[in-house]
Amino acid sequence: MASLYEVLGISMGASGHEIKAAYRKLARTCHPDVVAMNQKESSANMFIKIHSAYSTLSDPDKRAKYDRETYGHKIMMRSSSNMATSASMSATYQSFSQQGRKWETDQCW
Repeated sequence: MASLYEVLGISMGASGHEIKAAYRKLARTCHPDVVAMNQKESSANMFIKIHSAYSTLSDPDKRAKYDRETYGHKIMMRSSSNMATSASMSATYQSFSQQGRKWETDQCW
């Protein structure tokens, strides 16, 4: 079974605007009122999947719950690597600022 992100054709990091745009694009092509008569049933099933994916991913609370239930382990690994990167960047900034230099004034314009 495809993930909700795959149903909409978006990445896990997609913004609310990207989710809405993907939903609207798919809705225009898969809505039962738009397709040919012989494709209405399959189109209706596909549209239900698309709408379900959109309703889950467009709501921040539902999306967080879905991500935790579906990708919990992967998200934990990614967030811990992001924390390590953040700590490294913080240490770099502290050593830079201790030298008496200011980032804003050291830029080449």
